Amino acid sequence: MLDDLDRRLIAALQKNNRLSFAELAELVGSSAASCMRRVNKLRADGVIIADIALVDPKALGKSLTVVVNVELDRERLDLVDEFKRAMRAAKEVTQCYMVTGEADFVLIVTVEDVEAFDVFVKTKLYTNPNVRKFRSMITLDRVKFEPRILV
Repeated sequence: MLDDLDRRLIAALQKNNRLSFAELAELVGSSAASCMRRVNKLRADGVIIADIALVDPKALGKSLTVVVNVELDRERLDLVDEFKRAMRAAKEVTQCYMVTGEADFVLIVTVEDVEAFDVFVKTKLYTNPNVRKFRSMITLDRVKFEPRILV
């Protein structure tokens, strides 16, 4: 169970995980040694799962983001697992969620342009015999992007 200090540490690290333990301690009202112990424990316990750099896709030439709803033909466990593996391996898929409702999966696909998306569709979706249908929505504007959990 997380206490208030853990929550303050997580909130601070989600904004900037490059802070020194001294800077972090000042922000959360604790000592640097306590912050170091707690952050290391949060990492060891799997609460903090990664320290990553968020990169603007456009800076890397990936100017097109597409939300894709995928409906599978059969929901056998082995076929679902196969689809999950294929999406994990697809470099164009930046996020993949198994969902409830009309779709079985929601994909976030980030590519250079429409032609690159067409290649993705032809090589990853049309070739998969378990994909019954999919619906693509090209994003026009990123209104909010906050890849953090507010604690």
